[in-house]
This record gives sequence, structure tokens and C-alpha cells, in this order.
Amino acid sequence: MQDDHPLEESGQSKRSLDPCIVVIFGATGDLTAKKLMPALYNLKRESQLPTNFACVGFARRDKTHEDFRKEMKDAVSKHSRVKPIDDALFDTFEKQVFYHKSEFDDDAGYESLKNYLAELDTQLGTKGNRIFYLSTQPSFFQTIIEKLKQHGLIYDYSEKDEPFSRVIIEKPFGRDLKTAHELQDDLLQHLNECQIYRIDHYLGKETVQNLLVFRFGNSIFESLWNHKYIDHVQITVAEDIGIGTRGKFYEEQGLFRDIIQNHMIQLLTLVAMEPPVNLSATAVHDEKVKVLEAIRALTKEDFENNTVRGQYGEGFTNGEKSIGYRQEENVDDNSNIETYAALKLFIDNWRWDGVPFYLRGAKRLPKRTTEIAIMFKDHPGKLFREKNQPSEKNVLAIRIQPDEGISLKINCKVPGPQSPIQPVKMDFKYGSFFGLTPPDAYERLICDCIYGDRTLFAREDEVFHSWKLFTPLLEYWEKNPPKEFPNYACGTWGPKASDEMIAKDGRSWRLI
Repeated sequence: MQDDHPLEESGQSKRSLDPCIVVIFGATGDLTAKKLMPALYNLKRESQLPTNFACVGFARRDKTHEDFRKEMKDAVSKHSRVKPIDDALFDTFEKQVFYHKSEFDDDAGYESLKNYLAELDTQLGTKGNRIFYLSTQPSFFQTIIEKLKQHGLIYDYSEKDEPFSRVIIEKPFGRDLKTAHELQDDLLQHLNECQIYRIDHYLGKETVQNLLVFRFGNSIFESLWNHKYIDHVQITVAEDIGIGTRGKFYEEQGLFRDIIQNHMIQLLTLVAMEPPVNLSATAVHDEKVKVLEAIRALTKEDFENNTVRGQYGEGFTNGEKSIGYRQEENVDDNSNIETYAALKLFIDNWRWDGVPFYLRGAKRLPKRTTEIAIMFKDHPGKLFREKNQPSEKNVLAIRIQPDEGISLKINCKVPGPQSPIQPVKMDFKYGSFFGLTPPDAYERLICDCIYGDRTLFAREDEVFHSWKLFTPLLEYWEKNPPKEFPNYACGTWGPKASDEMIAKDGRSWRLI
């Protein structure tokens, strides 16, 4: 296990990665095609993968190595952040990509996988190191881990960790506090906690990684980062797409479990945490957990007045007519699953005393964006508050996606004798300044897992604290189904109740 943190490195190329085989369970799914294989290809393109490396797709469909490689080339051509792909490079890359057909509960399939991986170790020099990526429905997690351990594919953990076996688990980790504990207890029968990598791809995004540098590497901002100067914080995760082919998943999980319980709560902890004593994984996780422990528990009054849920109906997205959620594939005609959620939280500690955090996440909004907005308090005194000299609050906006960057809105005088005041932006964009497209989040996280760095993965107590906070709300929603769904049209900014919730505090959602 490595102690280094990625922020202490000026580039991934400085890190020496051990040989390994990455086995992707559910390799014929969308995540592999759209994210994982493009990430591996780009790591290969930038010489970030170990020289001795292989990727094995594990799935139930009947395919040959050649079938799988062709499908993956088509997927990488379509979804890679760098286009067009280098055909000669991909020809080299695909020689390290293989396919293994098996059901997830078939003992014979795991035994043949074990033998096949041993053959690849001999051919490619991968030294028995294994990473198992569980890109499947959560209901398969326990079965897969049990079979891997039963057939000797997961090794007993040792501090030397040679050879290593690690497991990357996709969200959601459980459906509530009870099931999260049950899943953790089951995993610990077969794994050490140090072998579990709970992936949240938002933590791999460049702008999210930069939050710690931005806050603690710039005294001008850190000195203002408290209740004396900040009025409130807004965190928005908006998507213009619907659920696509994820109808079954959404009917089981919903928007809140899909986005807010993990992605958004992780963003909140990074915004609100205290400076860690160092940049080790343990120190960073400890400070994030302190934030979660300080979040004020939600009450029945909060459920009714400070939370909003919604579901999209028919409308228009980017000028094209879009169907409602209930008309999507594999969705119940009378479904009460939410595709929009908003809520207000408070963090009861010295730094954030009385500062509300407003979170909203949704499908089928007018645009795709993820943003953290720090809304500063009004300036004191009566200067510039005359009718002919209105001024606006200063806003620091951190754009996670797309167009990753940071902007600061300040008030300036317009040239001329009347001296009107107008808000202007000081804008920084990663792509423009550094002249390159930021790496995809999965590239960073896969590389970190190979290296053994768990800093950008969720620790078990983070998951439990998040579920402890939100399980009562989810249980309340289940007992009190909504009566007005669908309650917002595709291409709009959500239900009216969401605007009313924040308006009660004399505030409004930021226009994005």
C-alpha cells in the first residue's frame, strides 16, 4: 500500500505501477464501453499503464476475444476524449484485451478464469497481481466476491501485498444504512478493508482534485472560507439526458441514491472539510468524516419543508420533444421514483455555523452541468446600494463539468460619467490555460487503484455516515408517496416547489 497522494506528484508518469491484470465483471455493459475501455486506452496512449498488463472482460454473453476487441474498438472510437484514435496504437493495445464467458454464479467459470489468468501471467509477466472491477448490478456484488475468494482469485491480505488482489466496487454501496452494513460485513468475510476500493468517479475529476489545492494552497480564499463571509453554498448536478437504458436500475435506486447520497455528499465534504494534517489517504478521509458527523440530522419538519422531489414529464430538450420518465423503457407506468431531488443541510461546527448548503440533482434539465457555487455575503454599509447603483453578491463558481474551471464574479464600475456598477467574471478554464483536455476521472482512479492509493475512493465510515443521514428521509418518502408526479417538464429547471423552498429563505437558485 502506497502512502503518496496524487496531489504530491507533478504527474502520474513519476509513479511506478506494478504489472497486473484488470478483470471487468459486466464487461458488455455501457460503463465498460463508454468509460472503462476508453480510460484504459488513453492510459495506454499516455504510457500510464504498466508495460506488463492485461484486461479481461468477464460477462455472460457468448463472444470470442476478436468479437470483444472489435466492440471495444468501436466504443473507444466513439467515446474516447481524444479523437480520432490511433489505429496502430489500438492494434497494440487490443493484444492485451481478452474475454471470458461465464455466469456470475458459475463455479466452473471462476475455476477456468483462474487457470486463464495464470496463463496470462506466464505470457505477459503480470506476476499474479489482480484488480477486479465490479461493473454490475449491486445485487451481484456479494456473489462475485464470494466466488472469487472461494476459487483463490482473491488473496489473503498482507501488508507486503505481493502479489496483490484489489476490488473496485461501483456505487451504490447498499440501498440504506442497514444494507450498507450488511454488504460491508459480507465483504469483510472475504476481503480486508484495504482491498476494497469504493469508486465515485466524481472524486477523479480534475476540478474536484483541485479543490484541496484551491482551498489550502491559496490563503486569499481560505481566510474567507467560513460563516463570517459566506452566505450560503449551492451544489448542483444537472443532466440534460433522461435515464436511457437504465430503467431497471432507476426503478430500484432513484435519483437520490444515484447522485446525491454519493457524488454530491462527497463534493460537500471537500468544500467543507478542515485542512488535513497531511495529504495521506487517512488524513484526508478523517477530515471528510468529521464533516459528515457534523451535518445536522434531518427531522420530519425538514422532510416536509426543506426537501423536494420531482419526476420529469414530457417536454422539450435542446429543441427536441422528449418523453416523460414513466414512458421510458423498463419503467412502471405509475412509477413514483424521483428524477429530481433538492434539499437544505446545515453543518453544525464553528466554520459553517448557520450557513445553509443547498443541494439539487436532476435528470432532463435544460443543460448538463455540475457546479459548486460559494455565495458570499453582501458588503457592509450603504455604499453602492442606491437605485442607480445596484450591486450583486460575489460568487465563486467551481465548474466540475463540462468546461472545467473556476470563475469569480465581482462588481466593477462601467466606464463613463454615470458610473453604473456591473458584475464581471474573472474566469479560469483548465482546457484553455493548460492547452489540453483534462484526463477522464476513470483514468485517474484506475491508475490510483493499480498504484494502491485509496485517497480518491470512499472509506467505509464515509458511506455509513452518508446513509445514516439520508436513510430516514428515504424511508419517509417511501411511506409518503408523491401525489403530483410528474411535476416538471423535460427541459425545465425542476418542480416549482424547489424554487419555493429556497425562496422561503430569501434566496434563489443560481442561474447556470
